[in-house]
Amino acid sequence: MPDSPDRTLPTDRLHGLPPLVGPGTRVLVLGSFPGAASLRAAQYYGHPRNHFWPVLQALWPALAQPGAHDYAGRCAWLLARGLGLWDVYADCERQGSLDSAIRNARLNDFAALRARLPGLAAIVHNGGESFTHARRVRQAMGLQDGAAPPSLRVPSTSPANASWSLQRKIDAWGAALAHAGLP
Repeated sequence: MPDSPDRTLPTDRLHGLPPLVGPGTRVLVLGSFPGAASLRAAQYYGHPRNHFWPVLQALWPALAQPGAHDYAGRCAWLLARGLGLWDVYADCERQGSLDSAIRNARLNDFAALRARLPGLAAIVHNGGESFTHARRVRQAMGLQDGAAPPSLRVPSTSPANASWSLQRKIDAWGAALAHAGLP
């Protein structure tokens, strides 16, 4: 019987997005790595079914968030709320968008980012994959375990996290941001 051909698809090295932070960033939200739709759009949480932007709008209903067509406006809106965005991984190999498919990942340069965040009050990990690296992120930023600012885990806003309803995600994110001192 002849050998069956190798059906493994080639995997290119993917590179993440730059940090979205400003001088007023108090809470740094860390995902694991952008999904395929986000990478194509060069936008954080760019998949139309991702709950990230709807969760934040629900937490600040009186402050209208720009629509999906205005990503620059959304970024400004986010920064005005004291939130910043980045991912745990700088680059990796992955087919598709699932965290479970991430291979050969390299962490972002958190030591360099720390200098840009003088008022950091909390690090919020968006999902379990990001949170598995909370200690490494803290060490890279020169932060002691158990000391301020805290590292908090919130449920992933990914459409793959269908076991959490939108309302449960809103409640969990609201509690974490309140703990971090954001209204």
